[in-house]
Amino acid sequence: MEPEIVYLMYHELETPGRPLCQTEPGYVRYVLTAAGFRTQMQALQAAHWQGLSVGEAFKLPSGQSVKSVTLTFDDGCETDLLVAAPILKEFGFHATFYVTSGLIGMDGYLSAQQVRDLGNLGFEIGCHSMTHAYLPDLDDDELHEEIAGAKVKLEQILGQPVEHFSCPGGRFDQRVKEVARKAGYRTLATSNARANSQSSDPFALGRVAVMRDTSLETFTAWCSGRGLWQLTLRDSLRHGAKRILGNSFYDRVRASVLRDGAAH
Repeated sequence: MEPEIVYLMYHELETPGRPLCQTEPGYVRYVLTAAGFRTQMQALQAAHWQGLSVGEAFKLPSGQSVKSVTLTFDDGCETDLLVAAPILKEFGFHATFYVTSGLIGMDGYLSAQQVRDLGNLGFEIGCHSMTHAYLPDLDDDELHEEIAGAKVKLEQILGQPVEHFSCPGGRFDQRVKEVARKAGYRTLATSNARANSQSSDPFALGRVAVMRDTSLETFTAWCSGRGLWQLTLRDSLRHGAKRILGNSFYDRVRASVLRDGAAH
């Protein structure tokens, strides 16, 4: 059986007294506390796991079995540099930070200098689109700007190529894949919960979202690839609902349900 690596997906990290970039329940459920994230990294180190960037995982020789996970962050929140990076450095882990180019410099998000600082620390910088739009909903010109235009902006800031892309909300289709490929990216990451191997489509890489309520037991199981079938089943149901309802209406329904749940 071909060796597989789980790609973990993180977002903003919460620290006491620091406001979050967003406060909607649908956003907050993806936000871990800094202490919770550190506990997870400590568990990985204790189990002798490696933390890789996307580029490192992608370059692993075919058939090589490595006890590793790939660590990724979406959005480009300021806590990527202020909180996540020091913790990752403490444990000797690498990671890929997917930055939303159009949010650079906005409150709570990385500035251009901070993006450079993150790269100078040795972390891989990827792209998370220009404005975090749902890509399949866009016309051709808009799609090109979100994928190729965002890449150019990041590369101008960094002074080096940006080779990896992640899809906002995990929404993608064949057109998105083709635009990303033509723009010069080497991989495209989704939020489909599955492990990746050397035979995986590099323009449809799976990732597992680590949530605010993810227990340490569940986290360690996911890193080993256990229990992912449950997430895959959940994703299949959600994708079906999105196709029927459309992205915008699906999000409104989900936001309403989450707000009602938080109120109770």
